[in-house]
Amino acid sequence: MVHVNYLAVLVAAIAVFVLGWLWYSPLLFYKPWMRARGMDPAVAMAGAKMPAGKLVIELVRCIVLAYVIARFVALLGISSWMGAVHFGVFLWIGFPVILLTGSILWENVPVKVAVIHAGDWLVKLLVIPIIVSVWQ
Repeated sequence: MVHVNYLAVLVAAIAVFVLGWLWYSPLLFYKPWMRARGMDPAVAMAGAKMPAGKLVIELVRCIVLAYVIARFVALLGISSWMGAVHFGVFLWIGFPVILLTGSILWENVPVKVAVIHAGDWLVKLLVIPIIVSVWQ
């Protein structure tokens, strides 16, 4: 039986939810992300509000991601922050980096858009394993 600390999962999910919001906010990468997508950041921001339903779905996505990673951390016996960092980097290379390079190659996603998304995923895939591995 694999033990998962559900409080750590919830805290990790909320942490990456907030960090994701910050990542795509005007404080960090909103403007370059919008420009790379061919949009004017000022026009896109005018009167824009994030629908509550999308925020709820994003939070659920973060909870599911944190739970799945917590299960892997438990199954692999990762119990140190350095082990969590190594695991997170391998997850990042093996999944988002591979998927995003495919979208650049085959779907004409702009490199800058993919790089911004990859950075967001790197943060998620480092923060979650660190939290769930050290908080046992």
